[in-house]
Amino acid sequence: MPPKTKKIFVCTQCGYESAKWVGKCPDCGQWNSMSEEIKLSEAPSKGTTAGIGAAPIAIHRLNQLESGDEIRIVTGIEEIDRVLGGGIVPGSVVLVSGDPGIGKSTILLQLCNPLGEFMKILYISGEESVRQIKLRAIRVGVNSDNLYICCATDIDTIVETIEAENPQLVIIDSIQTMNLTSLPSSPGSVTQIKECSARLIQLAKQREMPLFLVGHVNKDGAIAGPKVLEHMVDTVLYFEGERHLPYRILRAVKNRYGSTNEIGVFEMMDSGLGQVENPSLALLSGRPSGVSGSCVACVMEGSRPILSEVQALVSKSSFSVPKRTATGYDFNRVSMLLAVLEKRGGFPFSSLDAYINVVGGLRLADPAADLAVALSLISNMLDKPIDESLAVFGELGLAGEVRSVSHIQKRVSECYRLGFKRILLPKQSLKQISCDGLPGLELIGIRSISEARTIIG
Repeated sequence: MPPKTKKIFVCTQCGYESAKWVGKCPDCGQWNSMSEEIKLSEAPSKGTTAGIGAAPIAIHRLNQLESGDEIRIVTGIEEIDRVLGGGIVPGSVVLVSGDPGIGKSTILLQLCNPLGEFMKILYISGEESVRQIKLRAIRVGVNSDNLYICCATDIDTIVETIEAENPQLVIIDSIQTMNLTSLPSSPGSVTQIKECSARLIQLAKQREMPLFLVGHVNKDGAIAGPKVLEHMVDTVLYFEGERHLPYRILRAVKNRYGSTNEIGVFEMMDSGLGQVENPSLALLSGRPSGVSGSCVACVMEGSRPILSEVQALVSKSSFSVPKRTATGYDFNRVSMLLAVLEKRGGFPFSSLDAYINVVGGLRLADPAADLAVALSLISNMLDKPIDESLAVFGELGLAGEVRSVSHIQKRVSECYRLGFKRILLPKQSLKQISCDGLPGLELIGIRSISEARTIIG
């Protein structure tokens, strides 16, 4: 007797199921996110009791299990090891997501070259043929003898292949193309992604086999499919960057085995993605000299201090409502800073258009960049350039005060290493800095944004 089916409506954002269509998801509140799917409704046979005859699961004594960094697998690509927290943990599931063409498949294929020296790797693609993968492997210089590739989308066949071949690492490109034939819904639907991911994750945990999943993004930049997918995996990596710029940022937004918000910096080249060993120097290359509206900010990305150039342009508005644009910085944060500068600093921005740009495609989320954004706006409005040897960091409050930030010593050391001999920072942070081994360094502490005019000139 064929299994019974019924129509349901599933939220594409959170996976909430409803018997009828609704305009707004009752769970996550998203509008127009309910999609129609077919669900199997198999009832258990009469006279059976769940759990009878099931084998007991294996249990382990906590004190007898191995732990620490010695069980991590070092990939040989330092930027990836940094983002993962020191290497790949056996049995971990890593979800790599990003815009189309950003380099997700390229970086995972490059990862196979150093790991293929001592591991058997199975690369399963649902989007490309084996010849297409071979062409890309030639372009990026991947020629490992332990790399096996295949093209498949049926999850049952994939699981059987993994169990038969017994690889030490598996890459699925991409999870949105996988499907379970017992489900009548199409590949990429909420139910298919959830069930296929669950099968693969369960297999990875049982065999302690690292698993990499490639995930597509929707038009809003979020991972396509149910939000529960990000909860199921151990690590979520986002590839960021502008398509017309060479730099790519690999950011960890979730990591059960390491620091979150850690980043790795890569450069897109003809031969694939190359590591950027000194991101600050690369992001500051080509910085204009003697131009107003340019300021160097020192921000923390995970455990790494990075220097980035912030540019601002202020012009007289021809509209009743001035235009504000922010690239690489939170738009609402920029609006708040403009209000603080006008109210607390006395700078008339209410009738001026303001444009903010973070050079290099980096997105700054550290509040320590507030002071650099404010100074670049003031510099351009006064048309007075900021000293090229000056680096800036500090958070700006609504009262116009400059507040202290974390990792003061790391920021100061990085600024000095790159040749910045003058550093503008919150005054209360001066007592946390040791200038031993930093000859010629000048530290300038300020308490409020009103003191910024004297710094610029």
